[in-house]
Parts: sequence; structure tokens; C-alpha cells
Amino acid sequence: MAIITSVDVVDVRFPTSLTADGSDAMNKDVDYSAAYVILRTDDPALSGYGFTFTIGRGNDICALAADRRAQPLLGRDTDELLDDLGTTYRFLKSDSQLRWLGPEKGVEHLAMAAVMNAVWDMAARRAGKPLWRLLADMTPTQLVKVADLQYLSDAITRDEALAMLTELEPTRAARIAELEQTGYPCYTTSAGWLGYSDDKLRRLCQEAVDAGYRHIKLKVGADLEEDIRRLRIAREVIGDDAHLMIDANQVWDVPQAIEWVGALAEFKPLWIEEPTSPDDILGHAAIRRAVAPIGVASGEHGMNRVLFKQMFQAEALDFCQLDSARLASINEILAVYLLAKKFDVPVCPHAGGVGLCELVQHLSIFDYVAVSGSLENRVTEFVDHLHEHFVDPCIVEDGAYRLPAQPGYSAEMFESSLAEFSYPDGTYWAQRIAERT
Repeated sequence: MAIITSVDVVDVRFPTSLTADGSDAMNKDVDYSAAYVILRTDDPALSGYGFTFTIGRGNDICALAADRRAQPLLGRDTDELLDDLGTTYRFLKSDSQLRWLGPEKGVEHLAMAAVMNAVWDMAARRAGKPLWRLLADMTPTQLVKVADLQYLSDAITRDEALAMLTELEPTRAARIAELEQTGYPCYTTSAGWLGYSDDKLRRLCQEAVDAGYRHIKLKVGADLEEDIRRLRIAREVIGDDAHLMIDANQVWDVPQAIEWVGALAEFKPLWIEEPTSPDDILGHAAIRRAVAPIGVASGEHGMNRVLFKQMFQAEALDFCQLDSARLASINEILAVYLLAKKFDVPVCPHAGGVGLCELVQHLSIFDYVAVSGSLENRVTEFVDHLHEHFVDPCIVEDGAYRLPAQPGYSAEMFESSLAEFSYPDGTYWAQRIAERT
């Protein structure tokens, strides 16, 4: 038996704005950041690591909220918490005073994601399994018990969820064996940040093609003529057979989105991502009808499972892009996967941020093995930034994620990275702040 003895929350920020990594039409000076949670126990061999993702200023607010979210876990028996992760999730979720700050949205929900990501990481470490395997080894009944299906019964019932999972259970092993050979397909955004020069765009597109990618995404939305020039460069490099996706990061109103996407249609984008406000369900539906056959993708700012339910009900999405650090960890993510299965919408998780690739590889693998059973129209984001700061970094070969093998959720950062990039006292930031004063 181990007891949770402490929680450490670290405000970690990486200065990616210096090289325009992560830049887009909405977010021009991105410093990839994480409110990073460490749950420690009285057993030196058992800890849990998790985080939520931000882009700089305000990360300290998320860190404070995560500390508040984690306090009820102190002094608790880890076996009690980890043997029933549905009850643990609902226990943390039941704090009505913290819920009032959302509920189930904004900073308090990001904090819930960070803490529960650490709890799930600890569960996988205790089991000696990578998280995807821990989930794949759970029975359909166990998975339905874990899933947060509150407010969803008008769209999916527990019996329907159980039937979906039960149908695929006998063939899970075959799909695991397949992925062990092929990996899970991914696309790259690393070539297409809006702040990159044309020469850098051309070079990175060529490097992506040479590395085996058949899906490449570019940021758009700041200037139409610039977008046309950049998309022409990308098409020249990747050819007509590869898939090109575009991402506006919420900058357009609905009519503007329809007009702008129409002007870019000659480049045959597979999807337009976040064409308008992430909360505008009917706006997404209108854009989808107008720009077809170009698909509409969204979800990285999807605040909770209820918003996704309504997106599916309104037929507003062609691709669901849930986020591993915005939804409240596996419990809520599983609910969205089940909804997506019910409405036959492929899930292509967002991973444009520090550590998100490490997390979403587990989610996509589990989805194929146990929920969707399909790779059709499914491709998961990859960005080639900051993996060197993680103890168990994701591995991508020939445009595919290789299956993680180490126990946990792949969320642990090196202590040396925390010492350098914690804000404001890490060695990197302390020096920058001293230079400005």
C-alpha cells in the first residue's frame, strides 16, 4: 500500500516564440508551456506525472488551479484511488466550489486534466504497462464504468457504449499486432507554422516528404494572398497525391470562413481546421455544408464532452480533434471517443504543443484497438518540437507513431528540463529576466 504524500506543480515554459514555432494567425508569439503535475507517494518507486498545455502567460494560473485540484488526493491510499478510476474522477469532479469556476470549462477544467493525467499515469506505472495497453486490457464493463457519460444519454446510452466495446473486444489482439508492425499514421504540422519564411517552408515540406509523411498541415488565415503563395509552394513540393490540410485557428467569422476556404479550394485541402469560434456549433455546421467536399475539423479547444455531443448531433464536423490536456483526461476523452463512434466521425487528436504528442499516441492506439476498430480517415498530429525534454519521448518513423513500450502515459519530464525552464526561477528564465532589468 502506498499513500500520496505530496503534489508538486511546476510552471514550465519553453521560449518557442524566438523561432516562430507554434505561430499561427491567432497566436503569433507562442511559448509552449505546461502546468506540470507530479503526484508523489511514500513509495519512491511510484509517482504520477501529468500536465495541461498553454502557450505562455497565464500558465501560472493553470498551475495554481492544478494544485487546488490535487489537494484532495493528499493522504489517500493509491490502491483505493487507482483500483476505481471512475470513482476517483467523480470524487475530484464533485468539488462544487471549484466546479463553479467552470463548470467543466476554462482553467478549472484544464487543471482537472493535468491532475487526472497524472493519476492515470500513476495507474499505468503501477500496472507496469504503457497507458494504451492498460486501457486495451480493460474489459468493456470496466471502460464504461470509467467513462464520464453524464449529460450524454440523449446521444449515447451506457448499454450502447457497452455494446460497441464488446463487439470489438475479441479482435483487439489482431489490431495490436498490426500496429506493432505499421505504427499509427500521423501528419506533421512542423513545416507549416505561419511565421516561417518561404525558404524554410519549402525545405521543411521536402524534409517531411522524405521522412514518409503523406499528410502535411499549414497554418492560414492572416492574409489571403500570403496563404495562396504558401499553399502553392507546399503543393509544388509535396505533389498532388499527398494530403494537404489547412488550419485557421479560429480567426474567421462564418461568412468569411466560407469565402476564404473557397478561395483556397484550388489546392484541394483535406480539411479546414478551426474555421471559426470553437464554441460555434451551428457556425461549424454552416461552414461544413458550404465548403464540402473540403472537410471541417475542430476540437482542440472543445471545452467538454457536451460540446462534442452537440457538434456531432448538428453534423458540424468531418474530423474530431479532441485534446488530451483540455478534456478532463481519459474519463472524458473515452466518452468523446464513444460519441464519435456512434456518429461515425473519425477522431484525429490535436497534438500541436509541448508533450501532447507523447499523450495522444496512447489515445489513438487505444481508439483503433478497442473503440473505432478503423484507420479510415484517421491520422494523428505530430510536431517535431521539445521531445528531448521527456523521459519517454514518442517515436515517429515513416510517418507513423511507434507503439510506446514504457510504463505510464509518457508524460514525465527530465528534472534537468524543469530546472532550466521552470518559470520564473529556472536558469533560462532567471537569466532572461535579469537581462531585462
